[in-house]
This record gives sequence, structure tokens and C-alpha cells, in this order.
Amino acid sequence: MMEVAMAKEKKKLLVPKWRFKGFAEGWKKMSYGEIYTFHTTNSYSRDNLNYEAGLVKNIHYGDIHTKFSTLFDIQKEYVPFVNTEIDISKIKEECYCQEKDLVIADASEDYADIGKTIELINLNKEKIIAGLHTFLARPSKHEMAKGFAGYLVQTWNVRKQVMTIAQGTKVLSISTGRLALLKLNIPALPEQQKIASFLSAIDQKLQQLQRKKELLEHYKKGVMQQLFSGKLRFKDEKGKAYPKWEEKTLEAISLKVQDGTHFSPKSLDQGEFFYLTSKNIKNGYIDLSSAQFVSKADHDAIYKRCDIRRGDVLLTKDGTIGQVCVNNLDKPFSLLSSVAFIRTNKDCDNYFLYQVLVSPVGQREISNSIAGQALKRITLTKIKNFKFLFPVISEQQKIANYLTSIDKKVELIKTQLKETETFKKGLLQQLFV
Repeated sequence: MMEVAMAKEKKKLLVPKWRFKGFAEGWKKMSYGEIYTFHTTNSYSRDNLNYEAGLVKNIHYGDIHTKFSTLFDIQKEYVPFVNTEIDISKIKEECYCQEKDLVIADASEDYADIGKTIELINLNKEKIIAGLHTFLARPSKHEMAKGFAGYLVQTWNVRKQVMTIAQGTKVLSISTGRLALLKLNIPALPEQQKIASFLSAIDQKLQQLQRKKELLEHYKKGVMQQLFSGKLRFKDEKGKAYPKWEEKTLEAISLKVQDGTHFSPKSLDQGEFFYLTSKNIKNGYIDLSSAQFVSKADHDAIYKRCDIRRGDVLLTKDGTIGQVCVNNLDKPFSLLSSVAFIRTNKDCDNYFLYQVLVSPVGQREISNSIAGQALKRITLTKIKNFKFLFPVISEQQKIANYLTSIDKKVELIKTQLKETETFKKGLLQQLFV
């Protein structure tokens, strides 16, 4: 019996899959309430806030859901003031936000956002309070490295616990009592600092990529406005001005302007042919991730109605109206009537037409043609009668090539963003317990 007792296995250390060099100590399992104390928040609605002036700023739960970064820096965020006529004299000093505090959204309509949390890492000595539908948690019982908890609460281990304690039907909510019982795995302070610093560098990279994408998109929008208003013009190969642009209807520059079919397939998700609706058409590309399939018999019946070809311009006419792309699929597919397709003639470049339709000029024409109340849509007749200014084909191609080159740069940045976000998600799984 003594031998058995002595051979008892030692308790396994609580450690993550990936660690930085120099760390070997096990992590501690602690409850939320053993680390944080909760402080009173206010109940000011949007009507009590403004972006002009005030003495105190307010963190609104809606902004946590939609725009604030996980690590909240007041110098990088657009935060409203409490209206000056509101009496704030009764707010206790301890209820003003401090750096390293967590502000937690306590209500949401879905599980993905319930308990969404930001950590305050820089308040720039400004007076800030946490607002309606938020909890303010302060790490007063256990030392925490600045920035670590902001990432910790994003991990699946913590998120699934938060979703478990959420209550409600139409609107989900959590309580401080339940939140205090959640289990958090915490390393020693130096390891917290190392993890927070590393992940913060990843976030900075994401912010840089996002900013670069936004600048390019803004630049393209400005160039479009200049080009399609005639303020900016290309020269021909000899350096001479191109002829004046002519106003034409979309029907006049097309071989075919037609919508898809009202034909209902006998069975969806069975077969080898794509069956696309307006949900699959996005600006610049066809989204096949949610595409359905039909049999060859159903496809043939539909295809008699609409023989879509590679290079045709697709335009959504109900659902999410005004999404545009050029068909780049080699395989034939079936198209529902919620999408129109345009086959340009020799006097119109299909990629130029795409750029016209996604430009502010094109989107305005589309918006002005929408009819209906409960079910909004654009008729095929309206689409045929769209009027735009068209240059000669060679200038169209120059414009299309230039704008497409910007699109390719934007798409490259989007890919880099997606890859970096995936990398960060993997790190959150591996660097935490």
C-alpha cells in the first residue's frame, strides 16, 4: 500500500500548448470574482450623450458591440460626452473608469456578442464612465498585466462560459453574480505581459492593414467621382484627348439585358450545377460558399431561359439590391430572377460597365430606380433605361484597367487581413489554457 501511495502521479500542471521561452510555472485557476470587483455604472441613453462637448465621456454598450477595439485607447476611439445639463455630481470617484478596468456589455440579441468585453489600456487622464447595459470590473484583488485580460476574455474557454450563463429569449443578459463564478486561467505577471505584448503587435498589424484598405477604398471612390464626372480624363496613345463622352442607355450598349428565371427546381442541393440567387452576388465576385445545386434536368430547363456566359455583368434587382460583379465562372450555372445579367456589345467594355455600376454615379441611378414598399426591387425595364456617359472603347479599357488595379490591391489587403485574423485566432487557442 505504501508503494502505491508513493507512486501516485503528481498533479498535472495547468499550461498552454505554446509558451514563450523562460516560462515553466503552471497557471492558476481563479474565479472572475477572485480577481475583479464590480463597480456601479450609469443608465444614460443615447439622448443623454453628444459628440460636441462635455466634462465626462461615456462608454455606451452599443459601441462595445460595434466599434471599440478590444484594447481600448481613448486617443484612438470616438467616444461621446455626457450632456452638460446632466447632473454627474453623485457619481462616486471609484465608479470612474481606470486603466486595466474591463467594461462588459451585459445584454445582446445573440450569443456571439453577449458579454463582449473591452479592456481600458489608455485613458489619457480623461474622466470616463461606463454606461447603460455595462458592467465595470476592476482587477483590485489580483495583479493583472495591462492588456492581458482583454485577450483572455476573447478565448473560447471564457466565451463558452459566458454563453452558458446568458439568460433570456429575445434579448440575452448576464449578471455580475454569475459572471463572478466564471473560471479564468491566469499565468504569472511576466508571462501575462509577454502574451499581451505579442498579441498587441498582431493587433497593430491588423489595424495598419485595415487603415490601408480604407485609404485605398477612399482613394478609389474619389478617382471614380473625378473620372465619371469628366473632371479627370485619360489621353490616347499619341497623348491626344479622347472624344467627348456620349450619354447612352444600358440597353443601347448591350447585346442582352435579361433577368434569371422564375422556374422552381424540383430539388435543391442535389446535382452538379450551381443555382445562384441575389444572395450569391457580391460587389466584385460571386460567393459560392452558400450556393445551392440542381440536377442537370433542372439546369437545362432554366438555362433555356437564361444562357449566362463568362464576362456577363450580373446585377441584383431584389434582396440586397445593387450588388454587381462580372461572371468569371467557366462552368454554366442557373440564375434566379432576382438577378439581371447584361451582355455588353463591342462598343462597351464589360469591366468598364462594372466600374460604372459600383461607382457613386451608378449606385445613385440604381437607388433612384428602386420601387415597392414591403418588397423593394428594380424592374428589368428600369435597368435597361439606366443612362450613363460612355467614352470610346479604348478609353473605357484604360479606365477599367486602372480601377481594376486598385481593386486588386484592396483584395490583396483583404487576404492579408483574413490571414492575420486567422493567425491571431490560432494564437488565442494555443497561448491560453
